[in-house]
Amino acid sequence: MAAPRLVLLFSGKRKSGKDYITERLRYSLGGDVCALLRLSGPLKQQFALERALDFQRLLDTSDYKETYRAEMILWGEEKRSADPGYFCRLIVEGVTQPVWIISDARRRSDVDWFLAAYGDVLQNVRVTASQETRRCRGWVYTPGESDQWWVNPGTPSSPENVIPEGPACLVAGR
Repeated sequence: MAAPRLVLLFSGKRKSGKDYITERLRYSLGGDVCALLRLSGPLKQQFALERALDFQRLLDTSDYKETYRAEMILWGEEKRSADPGYFCRLIVEGVTQPVWIISDARRRSDVDWFLAAYGDVLQNVRVTASQETRRCRGWVYTPGESDQWWVNPGTPSSPENVIPEGPACLVAGR
């Protein structure tokens, strides 16, 4: 694994636009320069393996994933509690591109791990969107999940670059 020249660590609440922005950025930079890494990928893969679930369906935006979301969150927190860098190490293994984009850093432990490992080349980027915009994108408030501490991982030692939301509800004529 070559050391990255730049690590962009994206965070933001569900349906804030993180995936859209990071996919556009990766497309603009090209696959030879930029690796788009998702912490949720290895988490969902391991969760699916342990429970004989359909990994591909856990990756999409279907109700299938939503059925297991709460259990998957709890399982992931247990893994992180035992080893805070577990999922972080999995996603960077074997990456050779000089620019890394991590599209879904939602937990303080993930931010802390990347700060410790790549702090000199790390930039935190926070994507924001109003609840109205997020609802237009399909978000539904879920008590005990939408209001957890880990959805806002910024720390005083890791200043963030903030990408504010764009025009609201640019979905299907809304």
